[in-house]
Amino acid sequence: QVQLVESGGGLVQPGGSLRLSCAASGFTLDFYAVGWFRQAPGKEREGISCISASDGRTYYVDSVKGRFTISRDNAEKTVYLHMNSLKPEDTAIYYCATEIGDCMARDYYRATMYEYWGQGTQVTVSS
Repeated sequence: QVQLVESGGGLVQPGGSLRLSCAASGFTLDFYAVGWFRQAPGKEREGISCISASDGRTYYVDSVKGRFTISRDNAEKTVYLHMNSLKPEDTAIYYCATEIGDCMARDYYRATMYEYWGQGTQVTVSS
């Protein structure tokens, strides 16, 4: 069955870096856009990035632009989120999700655009 598994979260000091992984199984990742979302305690789930299937085009919300980089390795069936210059406000559970085709430029940050979800990985930025 379709499965997404996030990993790579943990505790990191402000200014530090982490690389999250989203491992896909049960479907052909090549044909799917993948988005990253996060949810902080007491807040709504926030879409932060997306990478398209056909051309690898990437999208970022302003709060992570220039600090986070999304990439994909279809051969490894994995999508990554490289996070640099982490801030305490980046603390959240991070989720990956997929939708068939490419990221919707106007709606890639909306959770309703995605069909399959992982279980999340905790990222805590604290000194």
